[in-house]
Amino acid sequence: MLIRLWIASLGLLAIGTTAHAEDWPGFRGPNATGVSTSKNLPAQFSETENVVWSADLGEGIASPIIASGKVFTTAMTGPKTFSVFAHDSASGKPVWRRDFDTGALPRITPPNSHASSTPAADGKRVYVYFSTLGLRAFDAESGKDAWTCPLPKPSYLMDWGAASSPVVFKDSVLFCQDDDLNPYLLCVDAATGKERWKTPRKDVLAGYAVPVICETKTQTDIVVAGTGKMIGYDPANGKERWTCNTLVRTVMTTPAVKDGVVYVAVQSYGDSTRTLKFALLEWMDTNQDKKLSRDEVPKEFQNRFDASDTNKDGFIAGDELDTAFQSKGNRVGGGNIIQAIKGGGTGDVTKTHLLWNVTKPYPSNLASPLVSGDRLLVVKAGGLSTSLNIAKGQRNWELERINNFGDQYASPVAADGKVFIAGRNGFVMVLEDSASLDVLSKNDMGGEIIATPAIADGRLFIRTREKLYCVGKK
Repeated sequence: MLIRLWIASLGLLAIGTTAHAEDWPGFRGPNATGVSTSKNLPAQFSETENVVWSADLGEGIASPIIASGKVFTTAMTGPKTFSVFAHDSASGKPVWRRDFDTGALPRITPPNSHASSTPAADGKRVYVYFSTLGLRAFDAESGKDAWTCPLPKPSYLMDWGAASSPVVFKDSVLFCQDDDLNPYLLCVDAATGKERWKTPRKDVLAGYAVPVICETKTQTDIVVAGTGKMIGYDPANGKERWTCNTLVRTVMTTPAVKDGVVYVAVQSYGDSTRTLKFALLEWMDTNQDKKLSRDEVPKEFQNRFDASDTNKDGFIAGDELDTAFQSKGNRVGGGNIIQAIKGGGTGDVTKTHLLWNVTKPYPSNLASPLVSGDRLLVVKAGGLSTSLNIAKGQRNWELERINNFGDQYASPVAADGKVFIAGRNGFVMVLEDSASLDVLSKNDMGGEIIATPAIADGRLFIRTREKLYCVGKK
């Protein structure tokens, strides 16, 4: 009897450990899917209802992450002070905090924030990126420095500002910095921060897609979406294995991977025949003379300006605008696409691995797609949503409103048969996770929401511009 009780107690202990070991280790959780196995999540909540705890942070839009019972967040806590926080995920009790002097900050366009990069964690360490501080790792328990990896400051033609996020893959940290000057994919050792490999991505423009992992029967690839291309890289050395050349110019959303298939949903302004010209004139032509002078271009791009000024008259105009600041072999325009691309393969897989492609104006340029069950969900500004069956891209519903008008920056996440969609206006919509549109509730969190919510251990973690809320059934 004693032996049976002892064995039973071990079983209960194992169950308890499993129940409290669910992590949301980076942007959009496990492999950036946005899907959690948590149960018993409330459909009704607010900034006061069903709030287990809350914490004042500071200004920022990075998503919260959860690892080994701690929730990690970042914020600007002063004009030039960047802070990293660790709270106990169950109680909200502060565990540690680190503050850093950022130095001179780069240009940035609202509603972006300097504290915009979502951390990543593996239980041992938490990994944080900041534009002027590089990539840093901290001991998850104490917050003490583990290592620092200096990185070049990113540059953006349109002054969008940094927002790329690291991810953990096995014993490595991956970081993709797609800026307009020196884009690259980096892999460092998670324990030491030493570079394992760094692969240039010279033919892409600024974007914010997070690397995702795609496993097939034959291989495992690091997959990154960018200008014109979905590329699969070898995790061992960063070499390009395959490319599917079907994307549009600007890629700010992160793909979702399920069963060896990569699903991407992107909106890029302009039609498919337009190059970067119209965006350059809209953002940089300060005197509206339909051409760019050298002093209208940020200093860090003036060498690129000189290369684009082919007749050397001191201006980029006419045909020069069609090719300025772009790779000659990858000049693609805008458009709307939702695609399913079979992972794996080698070389150019454009004709062999594109399973289906929908080009209607469904997706957002900022909110990433959610793949849950056999359905893909996208939501865009105005609270417009579309759901497709992932087998063939056939629609379950098309451009129907979720009852929350406004901008949509946060990506939808799912758990417990529910989909949670946070709007910039501070309302979190809860939908039934099904093939028909059924709005369960509308919940006011009392502050602007840009960050994507996190889910772990039966609780929802919602980051407003200034605060962090842990929502759950008490």
